[in-house]
Amino acid sequence: MKAEEADSLMLRKIYDMSLLNGKSYDWLDYLSNKIGGRLSGSYQAQQAVEYTKAQLEELGLDKVWLQPVMVPKWTRGAKEFAYVQTSPGVTKNVNIAALGGSVATPAGGTKARVIEVQGIEDLERYGKEQIQGKIVFFNRPMRADLINTFEAYGGCVDQRYSGAAEAAKYGAVGVIVRSMNLRMDDFPHTGSMGYGDTPVSKRIPAAAISTNDASYLSGILKMNKDLEFYYKLNCEQHEDVQSYNVIGEITGSENPEEIMVVGGHLDSWDLGDGSHDDGAGVVQSMEVLRLFKEVGYKPRKTLRVVLFMNEENGLRGGKKYAEVAKTKGEHHVFALESDSGGFTPRGFSFDADKAQFAQILSWQELFKPYLIHYFELGESGADVGPLKEGDVVLAGLRPDSQRYFDYHHAANDTFEEVNKRELELGAATMASLVYLVDNHGLKQINTAKKEKM
Repeated sequence: MKAEEADSLMLRKIYDMSLLNGKSYDWLDYLSNKIGGRLSGSYQAQQAVEYTKAQLEELGLDKVWLQPVMVPKWTRGAKEFAYVQTSPGVTKNVNIAALGGSVATPAGGTKARVIEVQGIEDLERYGKEQIQGKIVFFNRPMRADLINTFEAYGGCVDQRYSGAAEAAKYGAVGVIVRSMNLRMDDFPHTGSMGYGDTPVSKRIPAAAISTNDASYLSGILKMNKDLEFYYKLNCEQHEDVQSYNVIGEITGSENPEEIMVVGGHLDSWDLGDGSHDDGAGVVQSMEVLRLFKEVGYKPRKTLRVVLFMNEENGLRGGKKYAEVAKTKGEHHVFALESDSGGFTPRGFSFDADKAQFAQILSWQELFKPYLIHYFELGESGADVGPLKEGDVVLAGLRPDSQRYFDYHHAANDTFEEVNKRELELGAATMASLVYLVDNHGLKQINTAKKEKM
């Protein structure tokens, strides 16, 4: 049997097993509905560690272990409250959520006039005279004309992450940020933010506002620049606590020293149950190892599933895994991450040398029966990024992204929004790529350089 025919038959087995006898959807059901949101340092995050470790042990892997990692612990506290006051006694409640890492407002809340800006670069234009004592309203929307929604997200997420630190320099008393969402709805979308080197005493509260309410606030400001905005946040930053990466391994049958990784992040934000971000990636990665065992494929290289802790507000898990791997002198050759939701898979992006990418492209025909067409050089994933060194190829699963930011970091990121078939197709697509990497290997790009040294 020709190699290409054998590969085609193996991919068919993998897809059949995932679609007809998959486990990923059941695992996600438990993570989402029995455990829920899994913010780093929370009780739910620890429950998720224990649950996934137990499930990996049931698969009969060669090794399953926990890798300790210190993670930040931030709590939201009582639900946030906010309103717009257009005149004395005339108010309209609006939907907000504290950004992850924000300080709380004073006990009585924060109330001030509002200045609307379109991004961080606008702050200098308005200056301290116009900003001091006000709440800065960052209202740059995600660009709807960009087909790649992650590009649209990247174009405005700086105002969420750094907006409070920058606005504080001009004397602002707080910031409100338009949610990173392409559709109009009432869900505020949280997310990580930081204060940089801003002294604790100078830090100001930061919250996201829903897209519907952002549009309302912007419209009413055009008619009444003297309106006031009130909000109360009850969040708190605590001391770091110990958590864990969850790791399972099938030891390679021929080249155990060469390590391949599949993974997603176990933590999530606390507003929903984190089904798309990133419960889907967690269960798909676990499913890769289960599928190999079910179809009777024994990897030549060592295959690990790594369920990373603390991607959302620190990336501690990804950094710790890479640090330990380097200390031990481990040789990683490939790492694949799923952290773009459980939607229909379209393909992969690769952080690879051109020669390696050319080799990967030679496998593209094998994926066409499954409507997988997207093979591009680009970013892989945040958690596998720290592994980038030498010959290692990094990859990211790329599902259809048009609906992803409807749910990203919001209360509607729930199990009901994940389609079972789409989730299972993603798991099979990941397993198929890992099989091809394992069966054919990847080009060594640094051999010549090493010989010259």
